[in-house]
Amino acid sequence: MLGTGEAGVLLGETGLDVPLGNGETVYFNYYWLRDNCPSSFDSETRERVYDIFAEAEAPRATSALIAADHLEVTWAGSGHVTRIPLQMLNCYATGSKRPDTANLSRKAWYADHYKNIGRFSYEGLTTDKAHIKKWVETMLTAGVALLTGLPDTDDALLDTANLIGHIRPSYFGRVFEVKTHIKPTNLAFTSKALELHTDLPSEDTAPGVQFLHCRANSVDGGNSLFVDGLAVAEDFRKSHPQEFELLVSTDIPYYCEHDTFDMRARQRVIELDEYGNISGVTISQHQADIFDLPQRELDLYYPAFCRFGRLMQHEKYLMKFRLNAGECIVFDNHRIVHGRAAYSATSGDRHLRGCYIDRGEMRSTYRVLSGEGRFK
Repeated sequence: MLGTGEAGVLLGETGLDVPLGNGETVYFNYYWLRDNCPSSFDSETRERVYDIFAEAEAPRATSALIAADHLEVTWAGSGHVTRIPLQMLNCYATGSKRPDTANLSRKAWYADHYKNIGRFSYEGLTTDKAHIKKWVETMLTAGVALLTGLPDTDDALLDTANLIGHIRPSYFGRVFEVKTHIKPTNLAFTSKALELHTDLPSEDTAPGVQFLHCRANSVDGGNSLFVDGLAVAEDFRKSHPQEFELLVSTDIPYYCEHDTFDMRARQRVIELDEYGNISGVTISQHQADIFDLPQRELDLYYPAFCRFGRLMQHEKYLMKFRLNAGECIVFDNHRIVHGRAAYSATSGDRHLRGCYIDRGEMRSTYRVLSGEGRFK
C-alpha cells in the first residue's frame, strides 16, 4: 500500500514519510508510531500499558495527516487514532539516543585537587534541594565531593545517603565500620596501609557510590589517598594505546572469601561508557584472584597491568588529605581509586562509617531536580 495523506504525509508499506516543518521529510516505522501513541502510557504510573505483542497483524495506517503541530494516524482494524506531537517526532527523527541531562562531561583532576574539591554542608543539603543538585552535579563531573558538619550519630550517614538514593547493601551489610577489628575480614578493618583500590570488585556489579563518614580521627597517620582513575586512564590511553586496549577488553578475576561468604566476579580494569569515553576503573590488588588467563596472554597482559598500576601511584595523580571528624567523603566507586596510609592504632581513635548507593539512583535524582522527563 502506498498513498499520500494530507499535508504531504506519505503512507508506505511499513511506515510513514512525515514532513516535520523544517524542510525535512523523515521516515517513521508503523510499529514505533503505534507503540508510542500517547494513549499507550498510563497517566498516573507513566508506564506503557499498550501491549504490542497482542496485535495479531502488523500495524498499518489507513490515513495520516498533520494537524495543529501533531501527526494524526488512523489505524486499520481498530480505527484507533494516534496523535503524536511533531516536537516528539523531531527528537527521534535521526535515531539518536534520547538526550540525558545527567550525561555531563567528566572533568579529570590531579594531586592538587583537594583545595578545589566540591564542599557541601550537611545543613545546606538537608534544607535546600539546590544544594543537593549541585552536589550531584559535582559527583557526575568530578566523581568526588566532601560533605561537612555531619552529626556524630549512626543515622547521619544514612540520612545523607538517602538524599540521593537508597542504601545498597553489600556482603558486609547495609553499613560497615572502618576501624580496627579483632578478627578483620578486610584490610580496611586493620591499621595497616591500604593500597589504592576500588571497592568490592568481587561482586558481579560493584557498588556505585561510596560514603565514608568520619566519626573520629585522632590517630597518628592514616591519611586518605585518592586518585582520579579517569585522569590516569586518559593519560595511559595516549601513551600506551595497545596496552590500554588490553585493559579495556580483558576480564580478570576478583574474589573475597571468608567463613560465611565466597564472592567471585570478573571485571575489566578500565571501563568505557556507551560512547567509548573512559568512565572509570576497577582495580583492587587485595581482592584480585589468581589470573587464570592463558600464560602466553599473560606475557602481554601483566606488563600492561603493572604499567597502569605504577602510573596510578605517581605523585601527579595522588591526592592526600586527612579526613576529619564530622566530614563525609563521597565518591564514584567506578572511577575514584582510594586508599589509606598506615596509622598507629594505639595513638588514638579512628572510625569511619560507610555505605553505598547505586549510581543510577544518583543520576535519577539529578534528572528529577533538573525537571527532565518525558512527561514534564
